[in-house]
Amino acid sequence: MEAIKKQATKLREQVAKQQQAVLRHLGHFSNEDVTVDEADLQCHQKLQDLYSSTKAAKHLQRNIVRGIEGFIATSSKLIEISRKLADDCCKFGVEDQNTGSSLAKAALHFGNSHKSIEDERETLLGILGERVSEPLRALITGAPLEDARHLTHRYDRFRQEVEAQAADVLRRRSKTREADISAESYMKLKQAEARLADLKSSMMVLGREATAAMLSAEDQQQKITFQLLLAMVDAEKSYHQHVLASLEKLHAEMILEGQMNESLNSVTLQREVNVTSAHDNFSSNKSEAQGSNQSDVFFIAKMGN
Repeated sequence: MEAIKKQATKLREQVAKQQQAVLRHLGHFSNEDVTVDEADLQCHQKLQDLYSSTKAAKHLQRNIVRGIEGFIATSSKLIEISRKLADDCCKFGVEDQNTGSSLAKAALHFGNSHKSIEDERETLLGILGERVSEPLRALITGAPLEDARHLTHRYDRFRQEVEAQAADVLRRRSKTREADISAESYMKLKQAEARLADLKSSMMVLGREATAAMLSAEDQQQKITFQLLLAMVDAEKSYHQHVLASLEKLHAEMILEGQMNESLNSVTLQREVNVTSAHDNFSSNKSEAQGSNQSDVFFIAKMGN
């Protein structure tokens, strides 16, 4: 649609230039008041650039909103799954806590840590939805940009009227000759020229208003969108920092539990070795004592005989 509008504008300008060339060739009347001046061309080009810029930024805003909505939907499901896992781990840790096993303690630490992580994720989603997505949605349909675009559309319609009126003035001038001009034709020409002057004056005023409004809307659009993107990055940074801290703490707790378990197993094994060794020594000493007693009895019996 934008390409068609631009092509139509170019065609109208070409027709106007051709008409002006015909009049210059005929040598009748000055056409300076009919031609499109440089200020109008600059204003028109500036509005076209602003319209394209705000349109592109608006598409970016919509893409961000859609992306956040999809991220929230996916993350909400992930929160549900992760919390179920955390609850299961906590349940195992609590039920087996009396056994004092390292696995039970590690599972309890894991569950509590991931509950905290999912709470942080939920906070992140709230920030993205309430402080980023909703303001962007309001900005997309906000009054400043829509009002500025309305002024731009009015300017375009005025410009078309000016072009049509200029063509009418050129047509009347091309049919008029200084020698045989009638009073009626002369009056109609003057009326057409006066209307053209009024339209051009109104168009220039409206062009300035539309340009100022579009510049203001573009500036607001750029600044607020940038601020909201920065807020989204800040929220993600805070979330990941909390997650990293929770995982570092969980990792340290699990490593400590593993080391304590290994140390406990080592002490228990050593005790079992000591008990076995003591038992073996006791059995050996008892056997030797029993052998010595039997030799003494045999010797006494022999002496008695």
